[in-house]
Order: sequence, then structure tokens, then C-alpha cells
Amino acid sequence: MTFLAPLRELSHEQRHTVLASFLGWTLDAFDYFLLTFVVLGVAHEFHASKEAVTYGLFLTLAARPIGALIFGRLADRFGRRPILMLDVILFSVFELATAFSPSLTVLLVLRFLFGIGMGGEWGIGASLAMESIPAKSRGLVSGLLQSGYPCGFFLAALANWLLIDHIGWRGLFVVGALPALLVLYIRRKVPESPAWQANREAHRRVNVLDAMRGHWKLAIYLMLLMTAFNMFSHGSQDMYHTFEEVNLHLDTSSGTAFLLVALLNLGALVGGLCFGAWSERVGRRKAMIVAALLAIPVIPLWMYGGSLVLLAAGAFLIQVMVQGAWGVVPTHLNELSPDEVRGTLPGFAYQVGNLLAAGTATAQTWIADHHGGDFAFAMSAWIAVVAIVLALLLWLGPEARGIGFGRAAS
Repeated sequence: MTFLAPLRELSHEQRHTVLASFLGWTLDAFDYFLLTFVVLGVAHEFHASKEAVTYGLFLTLAARPIGALIFGRLADRFGRRPILMLDVILFSVFELATAFSPSLTVLLVLRFLFGIGMGGEWGIGASLAMESIPAKSRGLVSGLLQSGYPCGFFLAALANWLLIDHIGWRGLFVVGALPALLVLYIRRKVPESPAWQANREAHRRVNVLDAMRGHWKLAIYLMLLMTAFNMFSHGSQDMYHTFEEVNLHLDTSSGTAFLLVALLNLGALVGGLCFGAWSERVGRRKAMIVAALLAIPVIPLWMYGGSLVLLAAGAFLIQVMVQGAWGVVPTHLNELSPDEVRGTLPGFAYQVGNLLAAGTATAQTWIADHHGGDFAFAMSAWIAVVAIVLALLLWLGPEARGIGFGRAAS
């Protein structure tokens, strides 16, 4: 298939790098989404409200910029590969510790620490992959990398469906420590970024403030853009399980609930790959704008389908659009970032966007509570408004499709 030709043209080492970056983001997302499936169970055990437990999601998202800055700067100074391994170990350790939380307060603290580890993974993994592959492969690989997020969502749904009745919510977080094994694969199969190696001394000499001179407007723009992107993604995913329980009256451990989540994530995978590849032909901004705006007419089917078949179609199509727009993000942010801070800026902008959007789940819960507990209304209104804002930000912003990295840039 010509669609997959850019992947077939990659070398053996490049394929290992792409796979490791994909798996890193997949397993990171898997660990994050486990909490979204057990909000009610945690609330019941600790005698707390659902809203109080959702602060765990807020704290995870809020901590991610800290991790992006710390680990991103380390990756710019000491290389993508060793810092990626360190980061994976740390977020896996905090995931495991969550399983043994004696109180809600301790659980919230551990989710904050987990967020620091999670914050470092995306930026390092994306820069390692993008700097290691040919420019013409970036669009499709970008979509593949970002598809790791819905794949992690799917694995979390699968684990919840198969295991929650046997091992409880604490057992799920023990399973969430397995990503630490990815370090063994990275150590054996993944080489360092050639672009970072070519500019090793420059990376170590230039501090982040000097490297960002003349690029602060770009950094602020990217942070605002990623705020809208994160409101788009989290607004369509984080409370979907609660929507299933409250509006559809489904048990989230049931086969029907799992089917809807599976189709939702299949749509995300299709959207990320298709729009990522399409961005090589039509440009990054155009591909993302089209995907964002096409989400709006899908909303009625997604939230108000009226039958399982229509709801399933809506779950699939909404994520084709949401994650279709997201599928272009890894390459878009890396192409816009200066060489000296490519390990730091894309991930930091992404995670600051997470910080500014961290209240999405709590805000949607508040809106639903003030409209008779109707999560369908809250999620529909949220996505419609955010899609328009996102399209406007993309239309106003820059693009650098196909730019060279490292020495290739000169």
C-alpha cells in the first residue's frame, strides 16, 4: 500500500525507534486512563465525591509541564535515549505506588508525581522519533505516534473489562507498572537521535533562555494551541465512561461499554494515521483545521445517537476527527521548534496546554451537575466550542512542513 510506503522505507534502527516511541506513549496513556475507569470505585472506598476523585486527573495534567521541562531539558543536554529510559522507570514506579494508597490524599499526591513522569515522555519520544526519520515520513509517523494515546486508552478499557471484577481498582494500578519493561527494549534496540548527536556540543553549551531568544512569541502561541488541543482531546475522552454510566445506564465493566470504548479508540487510530499522512500532501494546518471542524456535525450522533449502533458510529467518528487533528501535532510542534530546545519546547508547550486544560473533567462534571446530571449536554457543548477555537488558532498560526533538523537545517 502506498499509504504505508513511508514506514516500509525506514531502516531497521529507525523502525525500532518509532516503535519504542509509540509504545512509550501508549503505555503512558494506559497508566493515565486507568483512573478514569475507576472514579466511582475510588470514591466509594474513600467515601468521597466523584468530583473529588477527578482532582486526581487534574493533578496529573497539572504536573505534566514540570516533567516536560525537567526531562526535556535533560534530554537536550544528555541525549533523548537515556532520559527516556529514566522517565519510563519513574512514571511506572509512581503508578505502582498508587495501588497502595491508604487515603484519597495520598492517592492525589501520587497522581501528581506520576504526572511529572508522564509529562516528560511525550516530548522526548516525539523528538527522538522525528529526528531519526526522513522528513517525508514525518506525517504518517506523527499520526502513528499520537495514536499511541488512544491505544493506551483501549488497553486501559480492556484491562478494566477483563480484570476489575477479579483484582479491583488497586490491582489495575499494579498492572500499570508493567511499562517499566519497555526500558529493556529501548536499551537493546534504540539508538540515540542522529540530529542530537550531530549537535551534541551545541546542545550542552547553549542554555534554554539563550536558545529561546527570538522564539518566545512562538512558545506562547504553541502553549495556547496545545491548551485548545488538550481541551479537545480530554473533553471527548475523560468523562466518556461516566457518560456511559450516568446517561446510558451502562456498567463500565460490561461488554457493551467496552465495545463503545473500543470503537472510540479504533476511530482515533484511523484518524491519527489518515490525517497525519494527509498532512504531507495538504499541509499541517489545513489537515488539522479540517479534522477539528468535521467533529462538530458528528456531535449529535456521538452523544444523542439513540441506539447502540448509532452511538457506536458516533464514538468512532468523533475520535476520527479529534485524534485526526492530534495526529499531526508531533511533527507540527517538532518542525516549529529550534534545534537547541527540540527536546524541551514541544513537550513543554504540550504539557502547559495540559495544565491550562487540566480542569476539563471537573468543569464538565460541574456543567453536567447544573443541567440535571446531563453529561451529554456538557460534553457536546464543550467539544463544539473548543473545535471552533482550535480551528481559529491553527488558521492564525505558522507552519514549517518538511524543515531540516540539525545540520540538515543549514
